[in-house]
Amino acid sequence: MAQSRAAGIGRTALRGSKFRPVFRGVYVAATEPDSVQLRTTAALLLAPAGAVVSHQTAAELWGAVVPMDPQIHLTVSGTSHWRGPTGIAVHAADAEVGARILRGIVVTPPERTFLDLAAQLSLVDLVTVGDGLVKHRRTSPSNLVSAAEGFRGRGARLARRAAGLVRAGVDSPRETRTRMLIVLAGLPEPTVNFILYNGDGSWRRRCDLAYETLKISIEYDGRQHAEDDRQWAIDVTRREEFDDDGWRVIIIRSPDLYRDPANTLERIMRVREKRGIRRPRQLKPEWRQHFPGHLQAGS
Repeated sequence: MAQSRAAGIGRTALRGSKFRPVFRGVYVAATEPDSVQLRTTAALLLAPAGAVVSHQTAAELWGAVVPMDPQIHLTVSGTSHWRGPTGIAVHAADAEVGARILRGIVVTPPERTFLDLAAQLSLVDLVTVGDGLVKHRRTSPSNLVSAAEGFRGRGARLARRAAGLVRAGVDSPRETRTRMLIVLAGLPEPTVNFILYNGDGSWRRRCDLAYETLKISIEYDGRQHAEDDRQWAIDVTRREEFDDDGWRVIIIRSPDLYRDPANTLERIMRVREKRGIRRPRQLKPEWRQHFPGHLQAGS
């Protein structure tokens, strides 16, 4: 409010149609589109000196995908008693958490962000964050493993396990979830981002996930693959080339992960069995904890 008065904008004008509140006491032009960066900048205007953007908000700014959370997360000194208005989640840190500048915003480093989220996310969601941070070249799997090994905070055990499951080359969160369904069921982990080359060494085609020695490719297809005619044509040609080379392609869609994951595992085991691999007597039960099935989800 003091800044608005200094700019010649009174209380009445702020409450008019030309402005809208972001948080209590912070306003922007009504035409300004909402974004995480805008809300984060507004939150920092209210926060005490030394506050750092952290947790889910930091992960999103770094480019990772996190479960939906409308709050802006800030970490402040443990000696601060600031609580923040509605819409801002405040975390207290007794030690230095480190900080980086990202597009003008003070944010926890990628590795610290990953560790902070270990106290809040599930194993699959945390691996998804890690894969996303690596995809956007914010960190590497080895850096996350090193950071987790020295971490002693809440969620340390989960952080170490999740860091060990982060992989480079993952294109989307759904690919991460497909891989995690397979791994948590106790099936061998397929290779991520497997590239097939031509005889001259040039790049030919890529598999999301592959059992390369069995010539099995596991592909996640979002709705855009069916709705985009150009993409669909590319996919059809690509799969015909796979067939010509003796590869078996398993297509995974959103319902296969969220509504009927048991059938998805059965499909994978059935194809492996046809390639000469005996199916396990029983799957490990942990996958059910993270993939209960019969849930609604978008692609």
